Amino acid sequence: MSSQQQDPTQSAPKVDLSDSEWREKLTPEEYAVLRQAGTERPFVGEYTDTKTEGVYHCRACGAELFRSAEKFESHCGWPSFFDPADSDAVILREDSSLGMRRVEVICRTCHSHLGHVFEGEGYPTPTDQRYCINSISLVLEPTGD
Repeated sequence: MSSQQQDPTQSAPKVDLSDSEWREKLTPEEYAVLRQAGTERPFVGEYTDTKTEGVYHCRACGAELFRSAEKFESHCGWPSFFDPADSDAVILREDSSLGMRRVEVICRTCHSHLGHVFEGEGYPTPTDQRYCINSISLVLEPTGD
């Protein structure tokens, strides 16, 4: 595994709340995605088509995850980025749910589910990766705010 692909069970999250604390902090929809690895419906998320410049933070803990400079239009129904803001901002782990092999993206700070990353799809990006992230997992801080 690369430095990003680490077993999250090997390092405790910096923000570690109980299940009831997460349920208090997050809406039921946020909790379902961030804490139960759910997925929001495609093309309905707040940031799917936004072009606002800024920094995307984890909705659960506020950690910086992605920047608008790395966001691109993949037309897949969810916000797509070709690289995290910081190579250590996320943890990648194998996900074999739903009978397929995928790579889950989780926040390094709180271990919340963000989405999945895909490689080799042919998008004209510097990394040939698509971090397909649920809008509900993010909060955008526009540049200048």
